[in-house]
Amino acid sequence: MPEAQTPPFTRVVIALSGGSSDARIVRLVTALASAKGGNVELIAVHVVEIDWTLPLDADVAGQSEEAQRVLDQAESVAEAAKARLEPVLLQARDVGAALVDEASERGADLLVAGLPYRKRFGGDFAIGRTIPYVLKNAPCAVWVVREPIPEENT
Repeated sequence: MPEAQTPPFTRVVIALSGGSSDARIVRLVTALASAKGGNVELIAVHVVEIDWTLPLDADVAGQSEEAQRVLDQAESVAEAAKARLEPVLLQARDVGAALVDEASERGADLLVAGLPYRKRFGGDFAIGRTIPYVLKNAPCAVWVVREPIPEENT
């Protein structure tokens, strides 16, 4: 059997949502980077969605502290894995479009996004609108990492 090879990813955009899956995907990507000898550029992106009623460059002071916490947490997880990660904070009207644009502008080989396990009213699994947009429009490979089903749902 041929020896498994690591994927040829050299630049990875990590989509941070501020949710519980952020640390999981940063750990996964840093493990991938270390398997490649650390020659992978990691870019952690957190997008603050700006309402259409506000200008795109609106001061989002109330959210900036939370956004900084999200980026700081990702940096801490990467540092614990001895990896370097570039934090990026964006303001945009649509999170999915901003992630696709960033991956495209950066020439990313891979975009990794976390997906919490959520159910809508009525019990159907909810995937939201960001993940389908990214899957349809990203110029690179996309990995979606879904959280495990919470024990109370099994």
